[in-house]
Amino acid sequence: MSQQGETSTAAVDDWWNRLYDEPVSAPGRDPVHPERPPGDASLDDHFASAAAATAPTTDPPAPERPRAWWEPDDDSVPDDPPAGPDPGSATDRPAPEDGDPWSPDDVTDDGPPEAAPVAGECIPSAPAPGVPDPRTPADTDVPNMLDIPDAPESVADGHPGFIGDRPPTYDAEPTALPAADPERLGEPITDTVVDGARYGTWTLRAASVRGDSARYRGDPRKDALLTARFGTGDGALVLIAVATGPRVAPDAHRTAADACRLIGGAVGRSHARLSDDIRADRREDLGAGLHRLTDRVVGRLRADAAERGADDPAVGLRCLLLTADPRCRNRIFFGIGPGGLFRLRDGSWEDIEPAVPPAGPRDDDGPADPPAPPYEPFRFRACAARPGDTLLLCGPGFADPLREAPGLGDELARRWHPGGPPGLAGFLADVQLRVKGYADDRTAVAVHDTPG
Repeated sequence: MSQQGETSTAAVDDWWNRLYDEPVSAPGRDPVHPERPPGDASLDDHFASAAAATAPTTDPPAPERPRAWWEPDDDSVPDDPPAGPDPGSATDRPAPEDGDPWSPDDVTDDGPPEAAPVAGECIPSAPAPGVPDPRTPADTDVPNMLDIPDAPESVADGHPGFIGDRPPTYDAEPTALPAADPERLGEPITDTVVDGARYGTWTLRAASVRGDSARYRGDPRKDALLTARFGTGDGALVLIAVATGPRVAPDAHRTAADACRLIGGAVGRSHARLSDDIRADRREDLGAGLHRLTDRVVGRLRADAAERGADDPAVGLRCLLLTADPRCRNRIFFGIGPGGLFRLRDGSWEDIEPAVPPAGPRDDDGPADPPAPPYEPFRFRACAARPGDTLLLCGPGFADPLREAPGLGDELARRWHPGGPPGLAGFLADVQLRVKGYADDRTAVAVHDTPG
């Protein structure tokens, strides 16, 4: 121990000195500087000695060691292992003890038991009978997806189809948006409206689509559609209103929307009486009462137009009234203006639009016929639906091609008979069946009575 109490480190120092001070090569000379005496090598000399020791040498290979008794005489490996029992098979294992979790019953020749799934790992389940197994090898007879025939063009591209030899001039999809009024952004006029319902024995499908011409020019949809239910239970009354504004008026879409709103309010306030009259089949009372309601709506529209300094609104308004009572099959139509009312019965279309009362007979010596009324005459019809019937109410943009274009009515009859109109998406696609020369707004309402 030193005077400061330290333990002697002579053994450690001796190991350190022997590591760095002993001769770096036999017989005691530095291989880089042989002129130096043994033990007089620097740190660089030691590094050079280490590099020389690790460099590859051309010494002859070491003598071959003797082979063990279990090693083969030939170093080559056979291509195929000798036939015999699998070292991992159950036949080579000792019989299990009682309660051994790895008993031979749990292990088959197909491999070890499946491991438990790890959390978050997707384990494909076995397919149902008759369904191809996605886990089959690639060399199995799996159909090539490239060999599947392409869908028809009208379906593959997602665009509506057309009737006739050539498609219409305008594009099938919207091009320009209508101009917006910053002060009336709460009254948006959307490009497409679709709705549906089912009460009692009938199913409702309704759709209104902006015409191809309006889509191209950026004009708003001038047709308005309203579907509303008033009351509950079997006494509930359903109103469907279709209004069409004048084509040349800049605010025609607002006039049509106002017409639907006004007739909806008038019918809603009298829905209990109207529902009772429909179920009791009081046709005369219904005709007179609905005529008064329609006249009030038209009078209100004319008064509003006069306050704005606008022209007399030539609006068309066509409505259907239905009850939720499954025992009542009465269907009530009323309204004014152009459009169409059709019935699909037994696969054939019938035009049941009420005829406009003709002008009175004129005597040759008498005065001329009185002038036409300032607006369209009132139309009313009550009809009883049969099981399987489809009643179609539509605006002029859909009624005109249905009457005039060959093929449209036949195509709709093929699609709707005998099961009635399809779901909402299918009905919308049917309403968008285009015909060259007809580019106005399309609005259609179909009521299908369940067969049986």
